Amino acid sequence: MNPSNEPPAETGNDRRPEPPRGAPIFVDLSPAAFRAHLPQLLAVYVAAMRYPRGTEQHRAPMWSEHAGRAGWQAVAVALPEDPGTFVGIAYGYRGDPHQWWNQQVRTGMRHTGRTQDYIDSVLGDYFELTELHVRPDIQGLGLGRALLYRLLRDRTERTVLLSTPEVPGEDNRAWRLYRSFGFVDVVRRFVFTGDARPFAVLGRTLPLEPHLAPPA
Repeated sequence: MNPSNEPPAETGNDRRPEPPRGAPIFVDLSPAAFRAHLPQLLAVYVAAMRYPRGTEQHRAPMWSEHAGRAGWQAVAVALPEDPGTFVGIAYGYRGDPHQWWNQQVRTGMRHTGRTQDYIDSVLGDYFELTELHVRPDIQGLGLGRALLYRLLRDRTERTVLLSTPEVPGEDNRAWRLYRSFGFVDVVRRFVFTGDARPFAVLGRTLPLEPHLAPPA
């Protein structure tokens, strides 16, 4: 995928970490707070995606620019034993025909034979889930699920869309999370310009059903 727009992911092995000593702390970030905390949020991203150190310097301008887009929203989470350090982040914004990702997905849908009416119905009113990451050493506690629900629960768009790398058998935490939320295939094995990896574009209608709310 184009390095200017990486997919959301919650990656890592399935070994369950020690639970936190109290309830996680979820914070709805303003654009100013998001930008102020970019270094630690990008550190979570780099660790979760297993990118080399220094990647965050290239991503910072892009993330900062995203925070100015229409409909932008971000949620972060910290653990009670260290409330000043975020260990997870999810954000997105309202999709627009002028955005690179929208144009790429539109092209992919055309190549799969989708009709223009169908493409317009999917891309006409959607929220793009741009990033979803939890620090690898604490994955498996349900933080990704809670972040995703909190981010999407009040969205007013008709659908939510995301892209995630293809993996054999859909066998990782990100895929299991998205499927459990009812995401279905929009485009499979699509290669975005600038990235040789195959991606899946997934989507579902909004609003979310109440039963998807994580345990209190």
